[in-house]
Amino acid sequence: MAIARDLRYHAAMQRAEYWILGEGGQVQCTLCPHRCVIPEGRTGKCRVRGVRNGELIALGYGRLSSAHIDPIEKKPLYHFYPGQSIFSAGGWGCNLGCTFCQNCTISQTGAPEAEVQAPAAVVAAAAGTLGIAYTYNEPTVGFEYVRDMAQLAREEGFKNVLVTNGHFNAEPAAELLPLMDALNIDIKSMDASFYREQCGGDVAAVLALAAQAVAAGCHVELTNLLIPGLNDSDGQIEVLARWVVSELGVTVPLHLSGYHPAFKMTRSATPVRTLERAWELCRERLEYVYLGNLRSTVGQDTACPGCHAVLIRRDGYKVAQIGLASGRCQACGRVADMILA
Repeated sequence: MAIARDLRYHAAMQRAEYWILGEGGQVQCTLCPHRCVIPEGRTGKCRVRGVRNGELIALGYGRLSSAHIDPIEKKPLYHFYPGQSIFSAGGWGCNLGCTFCQNCTISQTGAPEAEVQAPAAVVAAAAGTLGIAYTYNEPTVGFEYVRDMAQLAREEGFKNVLVTNGHFNAEPAAELLPLMDALNIDIKSMDASFYREQCGGDVAAVLALAAQAVAAGCHVELTNLLIPGLNDSDGQIEVLARWVVSELGVTVPLHLSGYHPAFKMTRSATPVRTLERAWELCRERLEYVYLGNLRSTVGQDTACPGCHAVLIRRDGYKVAQIGLASGRCQACGRVADMILA
């Protein structure tokens, strides 16, 4: 989607935050758990935060890779203004290096030289939608740009949605989360070795961010991509479900997503039966579990946990609120665990 040109911009806006001068005057970024020590002229693992003239610079500030109006369900968020559209904006770079990355052409590269889009131009492009979703690449590596857009969007009455891998330190998260209305956080596995070997990250940091977001009052939904032979065993799935119940709450929606070969990963796609089995296991503990990135009649609709009446019927991204009245289940009167228009 085209965004109106707005070139009001100054190089000083590119100066990054959350960094320190370490031993020997070296610049160390403190935005994410990597805490990269970055030499002059180089970038950190994210490829978009680099040292120039002794300072950390947000090299991707204002440079968009993608912009599009999407259904909110595509984020995926099923309990946050269902049926509404949202303006999705993405930049460049990521602080993980997942071998199975679905968006590797933008996440595993730095920001190219391109026209800068000021935050006001992006917010203006969101007119007529629910708000802005920061998505496609990992938005937290563009912290300054996301924060500036989110502040302006909030002032204009828009909602802010963060679609993130959760590999983010607590201090910058404490600044960003009050600006966010909803998050979808990708918990790729509960296994620390999986994160190290397949993603180059730290699962403990991701879990801490999810708990921090819930504590901050944000609406939170989770996604878990199931990869055959790596993170799809019954035991691994049950560990995730138990953790969500104990640390976040039984009503936090969990989206179990089907994997397809991408980037460096050539394993066969996740069988439908694996996803449906995972759905059954998680439904024993969680009230809302969904299946995505596949064709199945299981795990699509939202049912009332009280009486099991269907509240929302889904066919792909087509949404029909068939069992709700004034935010309650029409059949039993239970208040719906979602944010409605």
